[in-house]
Amino acid sequence: MAKWFGIDRLLSATSRKALNTWVTPQIVPENASDLHLDPEKPICYVLQSPSFSNLLVVDEATQRLKLPRPVDTIASNLVHEKQAFFYLTQETTQQSAQKNRFEYPERFSRLVEAVKENPDLDIQFVPVIVFWGRSPDKEDSLFKIMFSDSWTTPNAVKQLFTVALNGNETIVKFGYPLSVRSLMTDDMSSSLALRKISRVLRVHFRRQREMVIGPDLSHRRNLMHSILQSTAVRAAIQEELQTPEQTLTPELLEEKARAYVNEIAADYSYQVIRGLQISLNWLWNRLYDGIDIHHFDTVTEVAQDHEIIYVPCHRSHIDYLLLSYVVVTRGLMPPHIAAGANLNMPVIGPILRRGGAFFMKRSFKGNPIYSAVFTEYLHLITTKGFPIEYFIEGGRSRTGRLLPPKAGMLAMTVKSFLRDNTRPIVFIPTYIGYERLMEGSTYVGELRGADKEKENLWQVLQTTRKIEKIFGKVHLSFGEPIYLKSLLTEENPNWQNTVYDPQQKLPWLNRSIDHLARKINTNINRTAVINPITLLSLVLLSTPNHAIDEDVLVQQLNLYKKIAEQLPYDQRIEMTTLNGAGIVAYGVQLKAIQRVKHPLGDLICVADNQAVFLTYFRNNILHLFILPSLVACLMQHNGQLQREQMVSVIASLYPYLQSELFLPWDASAIEGLVNQHIDALIDANMLSRHNDTIISPNPNTEAYAQLVILGEAAKETIERYYMTISLLTRRGSGKSNQKQLEDLCSLLAQRLSVLHEFNSPEFFDKGIFRNFIDTLKKVSLLHTDEAGLLYFDSRLADMATQAHLVLRVETQHTIQQITSVSDEDIASAMEELARKDKKRKS
Repeated sequence: MAKWFGIDRLLSATSRKALNTWVTPQIVPENASDLHLDPEKPICYVLQSPSFSNLLVVDEATQRLKLPRPVDTIASNLVHEKQAFFYLTQETTQQSAQKNRFEYPERFSRLVEAVKENPDLDIQFVPVIVFWGRSPDKEDSLFKIMFSDSWTTPNAVKQLFTVALNGNETIVKFGYPLSVRSLMTDDMSSSLALRKISRVLRVHFRRQREMVIGPDLSHRRNLMHSILQSTAVRAAIQEELQTPEQTLTPELLEEKARAYVNEIAADYSYQVIRGLQISLNWLWNRLYDGIDIHHFDTVTEVAQDHEIIYVPCHRSHIDYLLLSYVVVTRGLMPPHIAAGANLNMPVIGPILRRGGAFFMKRSFKGNPIYSAVFTEYLHLITTKGFPIEYFIEGGRSRTGRLLPPKAGMLAMTVKSFLRDNTRPIVFIPTYIGYERLMEGSTYVGELRGADKEKENLWQVLQTTRKIEKIFGKVHLSFGEPIYLKSLLTEENPNWQNTVYDPQQKLPWLNRSIDHLARKINTNINRTAVINPITLLSLVLLSTPNHAIDEDVLVQQLNLYKKIAEQLPYDQRIEMTTLNGAGIVAYGVQLKAIQRVKHPLGDLICVADNQAVFLTYFRNNILHLFILPSLVACLMQHNGQLQREQMVSVIASLYPYLQSELFLPWDASAIEGLVNQHIDALIDANMLSRHNDTIISPNPNTEAYAQLVILGEAAKETIERYYMTISLLTRRGSGKSNQKQLEDLCSLLAQRLSVLHEFNSPEFFDKGIFRNFIDTLKKVSLLHTDEAGLLYFDSRLADMATQAHLVLRVETQHTIQQITSVSDEDIASAMEELARKDKKRKS
């Protein structure tokens, strides 16, 4: 075009104004400082292929970022060019570009030659790519091909329609500058330098397209063909044919496998993604006061060179939509999401499928063909470079805690990598935090024993009735990446020399998967967000009757913020910027708490029926304050203790706390951490010391009241531990199996909750007791015989003797009394539980 009309005419003010009026691009990054450009070195922009509209949009973007414009000159003492851009290829088809891949733009050649001839000169090549809508190449829709950016270079007609239809869905991505000097050596010829730099730029453009629009896709029929012809699926069909009860022919079994592919596979549609983006943008504005996103640069830094697996915590059905929405709006390819087959419902299922969801049954047991098809599908999309998202907890958390991870999807991902590790895999742990939950009342009912509600269209439609309500903010925080290759190397340095056999059991591989699962949950907790509602929940649920003087509440909130700032749990932890008074005002606004006017000073209490809901939000951040809470708890009950005693007690509890709360520290670090928290509370005038003796304040002081509230956060956890141990030791070794113990602990905790606490179903959640018992087995305080009965020795009783250091005397007596149940009462309770369980299942 430039040769026919001249660049000046093409960039006329009229053309620019017309395009800028129609096109509002999203610019990545938003700030020029993020590019780390050297202001002393000339800049030349690199566009992939000739496009007048792309050049205009890039020119406008540079002006918004206050960068040198591509249409301006490059002028220095050592180099001069009329414009500061060039197209990497002059060809508009892949075939012709391949044919002429060693022919380079004249400006490109001159600039490289200038750097070679002048040792004092360096030039920064800034690759820029423009996306007009985003859709992977498919052959089943002319509409998609014409109007969305894809892997093919558009002709003039297509580009005209693309600009007209996708002007408001345009992304301009500036890459990091490439130093021409750093890519050359002194003895390198100009032709070799051009070839090397050109290759680097081509790879950059290809990876950027994969990040944003996904890998270059073949037709869906080819995907199905690849899966059906895979060795694993053919073997599964043959295995089915060998079973005596099998009556289907090989052709019918292949049709069965084909049906499974259609049942499982996503059918990504850019038009659906775009429609969902518009709809969700409207929905978020109605539901929430905003979506706060933290550490997304973590994703962009690894997306170009890695297969990304997003592994968020699972708090709500909103999670599915929210993460994809954020990823798309930040300019990356939305992930393919592993969704339960129960979500593949009429109307909703097809929309989710076209939005990137692929569906899976909860169990593959007894269905080798389904298992092989799903495994091959996951392997295919992984090796092709599609980002993937799945929830390793296996379901939504009903308590606000991270659930123990399920290894199924992780195991399939790791085994896929062992088959083909060409493309490195990185896991991105992601924290999702809410300030109000749509499913709150449902969760409470399920914890109280109600049946879990099945997802259906009616349930989804009902949730839309809540869009007028206020749900505060949502927080997404992206955690420290976990590189699969490095993790496998830690467990087995020679893993790459091992020929993977799916039939062979590898102990080191199982250990690696378990390590990966726990590390994901640990890194999720390391990137938590302390929002106003979680802080209010933590304080108010630690007060008698869940009410407190407003001034005292403000002081306590400021104390928690001070502790979190002085001893940060992790550098990725984010915390509300509101002070104590602002947090209270925010809680009143969201109707989580209420202010009671009083002549002697206003009181703040939990709003009606909100106490049980607030336990959910308290549990979101309980792990962040568990150590200072334990220190406060010990000092509250003992008055004074030696540092050594405090370290010893907390160290003995740490394995169980670490397992339950996914704490990040090694046991060797606990002594130093406990001492740091002791010193922090001394600095806050909540404790004092005399030599190595730590002393609590006078019970009639404000400092003591603050200490009591801080210590209450850990109390429920410790009570559950000692109740379980007390029940075990009273019943005797070899008297119960694990399920009986879990059920009985839950029953007794429910009774304790009703009699002496507020009736919170989270307190008697069986999953928490199960995790504690599992940890007792891991540390060898419990073991099972062939019949599944639990055995222990005197060490468990010795652990119980520490109860007096962390629990009030009356609490100890209550636990002893409530665990002193007869065998007849236990048998009767177990029979009643069995009847209820049978009725529920039927």
